[in-house]
Amino acid sequence: MPEMWAFTGTPPAAQTQPTLVTLVEGATFCISTSTGNMITGGPMGLFVHDARVLSRWELTIDDGGLEPLSVDSAEPLSATFVTRARPRPGRPESTILVTRERIVVDGMRETLRLRNLSQEAAALTLTVTADADFADLFEVKEGHPRPRGRIRSLVDAGRLVVRRDRDGRSRGTRISATTPSGEAPQLAPGRLRWQVVLSPRGEWSTELLVEALVDGVPVAQMSDRDADSLAAAARRYRDWRVGAPVMSSTNGGLTRTLARSLEDLGALRISESTHPERTMLAAGAPWFMAVFGRDSLLASWMVLPIDLRPALGTLQTLADLQGTTVDPFTEEQPGRILHERRLGPVSSLPLGGGGAYYGSIDATPLFVMLLGELRRWGQAAADVDALLPAADRALEWITTYGDRDGDGFVEYQRATDKGLRNQGWKDSPDSIVHADGRLAEPPIALAEVQGYVYGAYLARAHFAVEAGDSALAQRWSTRAADLKRAFNEAFWLPERGYYAMALDRDKRPVDALASNMGHCLWTGLIDESRAESVVRHLMSPQLSSGWGIRTLASSMAAYNPMSYHNGSVWPHDNAIIAAGMARYGFVDEAQAVSRAVLEAAEVFGGRLPELYCGFDRGEFPRPVPYPTACAPQAWAAAAPFLLLRTMLRLDPAIPLGEVRMAPSVPADYLPLSLTNLSLAGRRCAVHVTTEGFSIEGLSREVVLVPEPRLPATAMVG
Repeated sequence: MPEMWAFTGTPPAAQTQPTLVTLVEGATFCISTSTGNMITGGPMGLFVHDARVLSRWELTIDDGGLEPLSVDSAEPLSATFVTRARPRPGRPESTILVTRERIVVDGMRETLRLRNLSQEAAALTLTVTADADFADLFEVKEGHPRPRGRIRSLVDAGRLVVRRDRDGRSRGTRISATTPSGEAPQLAPGRLRWQVVLSPRGEWSTELLVEALVDGVPVAQMSDRDADSLAAAARRYRDWRVGAPVMSSTNGGLTRTLARSLEDLGALRISESTHPERTMLAAGAPWFMAVFGRDSLLASWMVLPIDLRPALGTLQTLADLQGTTVDPFTEEQPGRILHERRLGPVSSLPLGGGGAYYGSIDATPLFVMLLGELRRWGQAAADVDALLPAADRALEWITTYGDRDGDGFVEYQRATDKGLRNQGWKDSPDSIVHADGRLAEPPIALAEVQGYVYGAYLARAHFAVEAGDSALAQRWSTRAADLKRAFNEAFWLPERGYYAMALDRDKRPVDALASNMGHCLWTGLIDESRAESVVRHLMSPQLSSGWGIRTLASSMAAYNPMSYHNGSVWPHDNAIIAAGMARYGFVDEAQAVSRAVLEAAEVFGGRLPELYCGFDRGEFPRPVPYPTACAPQAWAAAAPFLLLRTMLRLDPAIPLGEVRMAPSVPADYLPLSLTNLSLAGRRCAVHVTTEGFSIEGLSREVVLVPEPRLPATAMVG
């Protein structure tokens, strides 16, 4: 079966195996076979703003199919499909080479080229068959597209048009052809056809433009892009690569992984037509090319060393979409940060319905945390200050709607049976379990969420210190201290030496041994006296697979290494855990986790998938892929940069006039250099050798402190 999630980015060599190929640029993506055809009846098609604007796109020669030779993709938004037609009459081998050069953004442009490799002229009929069902993205993903409204296919002014009318609005697809020789195709509804005579060793070409229409207006004209949006998209992508940091290391695997992650993150950048200047990271390709609260916030945090703009754009967009009312259907509440937003024709989220769904327990505290971290990295004070009112609304949600019963912990319970049963990052219905396999009953207070809330309180306290408001600083630092004390009392399991993954509706610890507590190291919520025991359990054979730390220990009743959240390995989870270990001074363990994930990345060709199976490394010599893992996926692609930052132990505090760095880098990665690093609006370079380290390019107002950031205190670190 073809791999639905396969994404063709920048392969080390041309691809020859038949597979589904995905091209992505912003809110546009297409999925096709390795011949370039999009076949009716499957998940293939061209999608623009969550609607399928091409459900069929098939090229035939003399009514025959094409044989794939290779797919070459230099950029995630473009590819060249190299194929051949079936053999000519009387010939044992094909002599007609067919190439399709495709680029996508707000639509699609495709150049078809035919080449006759024989010494005899070839007469052939080239046909392109096209159709559109305008199905919602989620319906296609789930295999149940439901066309709505009246759909017509027609010829209009020398172009093919497929149009759907519904409720006084229209969606459309317009297809036009330009042939250098001047010959126009024969047009019929749903079909373009050329009669071509190819001279011996001759060539022929035509260019096809597919435009997505809303009420008769091309989407490209509504997106405030350059006049030639396709060329502009390619240029923006090249600019991203040129402006990004460059890492060099003696370890070729690390270099390749970071380069591939950079390519994938470039493909996952999106913006909205109302604010094209805002850069965000979509959750993943192909089905999650939209703004997500948790995913976009965490991925933006991880890529701060590369670029501050995704963090700022994400925060600005989420602030605009912040909840203002109580709506059980979408789980919106005043101050709440959304889980995801969709723009499809029916916006048929598999959740509450509607264009936006707010059922996330962690996006709101992560919003405040990221704003604080963005300030630490030196983002302009005016940009950050403009978002403080949204942060305060988020904190109000945390302390009211988030803390449902006033016990100081933030917990969740879905408002209706349409919503997500579990609303943390482990959002599978069976992911929050007791050690004996029983499902935890809501309301549920997740361990890692308390860590994020702790980080949010500290971030707000730091903002108050900067503003000279000692009373407000004391208020939030006291809340943080109270939460830390309560957490370490309620979640700690003294007889087991680790923290519960959650508290259930009866405030009983959900006692499964899981990776959740590693996030509490990252945020500094764990008592330093217990950190060693936590790290020891995380590194135990029950949790550590050799390819990374599992989501759930193998000793637990619900353990399944092939499950989504109950024993699999997630790169972003491991990157956060490694950062937490390093923060508490367990640098050897942090190195071991980092190496395990980076070695898995090498096996995956440099691209970390969303997750992989949690089988032990001693059982299988290669990490076992999870069948439907998303790739590229934002926080998986971003994870290597957080791992690199962890090895560098790099922690800016620009408002305090310092950058802390105390590298702990494996010897076989040295010497290591990272140039074009973004710090306080300047481009810096970090160099680490066996003899020492340095940062070049810091402003005179910022000093390098060769010490690590403290694990956790209310007002320091």
